Amino acid sequence: MLSFRLRLTDTRSTAWRWDTDRWANGQSWIRPAHAAVLDAELVPGDGTGACVLVREDKGGEVDFTSLLLRPDEVQVSAGVFGTAPLYLVTVGEVLYGSWGLTDLRPHLRPDRLNPRAVARTLGRQHRYSADTLFDGVYRLTERATAVFTTAGLAILYPEPAQHVLEPRRLRTGADPVDASDALLTEILGEWRSTANCVGVELSGGADSGNVSLSTAAAGFGSVHTFGLLMGGRIGRLQQDRRRMLADHLGLRDTAVPAMQYPPFVPGGVREQGAPHDPAGAFYQEAFDVVRGHVAAHGCEVIFTGGGGDEVNACHSRTDAELPAADPVPWLGDKAIEALAQVDENLAPIPVLPVPTLMAFGLHNPAYLRLGVWPVAPLVHPRVVRFMEQLPYEHKQGEAMFRNRLRRAGLPESVAAPTEPENFLAVMESGLRNYGLSLLDNMLRESLLVDLGYVDPVALALARDHAERAPVMPDLLCDTLALEVGLRSLA
Repeated sequence: MLSFRLRLTDTRSTAWRWDTDRWANGQSWIRPAHAAVLDAELVPGDGTGACVLVREDKGGEVDFTSLLLRPDEVQVSAGVFGTAPLYLVTVGEVLYGSWGLTDLRPHLRPDRLNPRAVARTLGRQHRYSADTLFDGVYRLTERATAVFTTAGLAILYPEPAQHVLEPRRLRTGADPVDASDALLTEILGEWRSTANCVGVELSGGADSGNVSLSTAAAGFGSVHTFGLLMGGRIGRLQQDRRRMLADHLGLRDTAVPAMQYPPFVPGGVREQGAPHDPAGAFYQEAFDVVRGHVAAHGCEVIFTGGGGDEVNACHSRTDAELPAADPVPWLGDKAIEALAQVDENLAPIPVLPVPTLMAFGLHNPAYLRLGVWPVAPLVHPRVVRFMEQLPYEHKQGEAMFRNRLRRAGLPESVAAPTEPENFLAVMESGLRNYGLSLLDNMLRESLLVDLGYVDPVALALARDHAERAPVMPDLLCDTLALEVGLRSLA
């Protein structure tokens, strides 16, 4: 939500002034993100220091990032939503921060990585932590505070968030579908006075379908839907669902054919070597096109269906076990050694689901760079708490979400599709058509190989096997995307 360069000696002064798009003071500056629905304020202290708050400009609970400046001290704090990440790095007595990792490119060293974070990425064992891929670069996790003084940078974690441990029994006559409908529509309606033109990421599934229902009911001036359209039979069925939803709700829909923009496609961010987050999502190239349409339509907010699977999970937030990761045969000795540390330095239990917060870090900065603010209503804290209390039978198979779609008059093919869409075929296409040549380049010259994270002999065997296999191993995508991303920042 903001980026900054803060020199400790400048914190002794209150002479902050607005200059074009930022506050400036000496050699320091603070720049709020330029999304129209964010409100930024700097309040000078009484003689010393200052306080900066960047927040969502709406009613109800809001996401925010705050800066507290005292003489020779900076405190940076984050709210519970985690919509936009904040990355921090220190150079001497200067603290740099930004929601966009590439903004810190002068201070990123692709040859000085965090082994634990690299092992998590290569092994698909992702964790929510202050760790980033780069040694000395930190992510401010939800509700955490970073304190920077002449002694250095310290990350102060909050207490674990409290969660409902067991579902409750419904009161006689209570209707969870009606309750969910009212809650979601109320949460979306909080944006009505702030954003006139909004978008919805519409996949054709139950999660985005429920968000679309509430967006249409909330009374915005203009609503558009956007999304990726998969190929083949699955894509045709998905297109039918999208069309029925959009027509039923009176929304204007834009679909992007995902098969035209697979990972590593020529002209995409990875193939061009444009600076980007090495941990970026597989579908980055395709969603870059979607995000371009969202911005071109003038949408100030994009509502997503993110977190639907997590809030419908039939287990406690505090005892959920992570799925076993598939072995990666081409890991090098350094990565294998670091796998023993993947569960170290974790952030405490957050308010929102961990996978959703991690997805925000990959998906949302590109929206923010276009001035669009992403919102995931299904993991609003009030929805999270409501879903935690809901009896399991209403969450199993997303039963309540699907019943809400049926009750809205949508057909069974929309409420409960027999062949839901997924991105695997698009990933397979990108790897087979474009990834193999990049793998060949990686086998000739590779940061990950040189640093000991990838075994080149095992990777070469995997590459040869993948070319002959009927389905390419998608784990290759993780390794190749990481290599390409690191090179983009070198």
